[in-house]
Amino acid sequence: MEYRHAAVPAVAGGLMLTLLLWWAGASADALDLDGATGALGIETVNALRSWLNPWAYDPQPGASVAVTADGASYLALHDTAMQIRFVAVFLVYAAGSLLLVRRLPAERGRVWQAVLALWAWGVVAGTLAVTVSAPWMIASGGRGSYRFLPQLAALASTGRTVLVPLALAAAVWTVFVTRLALKNADPLPRGDVPARTAVVAATIGTAVVAVSVVVLSYQANAARIQTVFTGGGFLSEPGDLLRQWLLLGAWSGPSGVGLWDWLLVRFGDVLLLAVVWCALRWLPGMLTRVSVPAMAACTVCAVVLGLLVRHLWRVTVVDGGTTSWHLLQAASGLGEGTSAAVPWGTLAGVTATVVLRVTGRGAEAPAPAAAAGGAGSGG
Repeated sequence: MEYRHAAVPAVAGGLMLTLLLWWAGASADALDLDGATGALGIETVNALRSWLNPWAYDPQPGASVAVTADGASYLALHDTAMQIRFVAVFLVYAAGSLLLVRRLPAERGRVWQAVLALWAWGVVAGTLAVTVSAPWMIASGGRGSYRFLPQLAALASTGRTVLVPLALAAAVWTVFVTRLALKNADPLPRGDVPARTAVVAATIGTAVVAVSVVVLSYQANAARIQTVFTGGGFLSEPGDLLRQWLLLGAWSGPSGVGLWDWLLVRFGDVLLLAVVWCALRWLPGMLTRVSVPAMAACTVCAVVLGLLVRHLWRVTVVDGGTTSWHLLQAASGLGEGTSAAVPWGTLAGVTATVVLRVTGRGAEAPAPAAAAGGAGSGG
């Protein structure tokens, strides 16, 4: 699929996600109306406020120091932060979906794969946009020089819950526009990779992700990551930020339970790795061309989907609560680990692509020699 054809659904999807997030942020003001607390309940209002405020364009009470002499400047910084946030959402989603639409077009046989990939990429785009705009948001609060890195970690982890449903809506819209663009187009080719080569690449790529899920996320190792770098100054205490971008989970328990309950919790991590392995196994045969950028972007999406599957498993099977408060807590965990999915998914995708190319050459190398041997014997 050519760039000029893929750009239309990419731009349409980026605009849709940006508008949906702007609408969600604008809806935060409705939570302050009289009767909202009585109708929804204080717990629900507080949860919705925490989900929507990161996308609210107007500063929240206490979020800036507008009462000081430099209040106008701080308000301007807040406006700048939100402008950067929404522009970054559009640019990151459009750029990633342009690549995904070209390499994983939503034609017959690839529709649901494209929806899942674009859904996960929407969550990634929102996460990166919040992270990129976080320094301006910190400065708008008048506390930019106080524990900057912990503040950056805290702000970068916000706004993900509402991203999950809105990114799904944007993904469906992007696929719909793609289907219109491909209406009269011929079926695009698929990659031809031997099954053995794909299995080896998927296993090695999944092992890269397992380093974070199993090794770094163990509580003792996670604690070392969070506390090993200490000191003073503007860039002190990077532990929270490192944990957010390196750990795809955190586990040492649950403690005080039987083996069966422990295995139930750990099975969520197995599901995460299984999703990544299946994606890496199938991707070479689904992509129109196996390239490093395409494999890296798709693997990042696979890790995000694996995180969502793990979260759903823990909510429905491990926790098993049905109260409204439990459901609010469960929904608040949507999107956790997306920051770490970006570096680990990228590394796993690049590794899998290298393995595919190396093992592919090894499989093709004997062919000329065999052909030469056959010619010699015929003479």
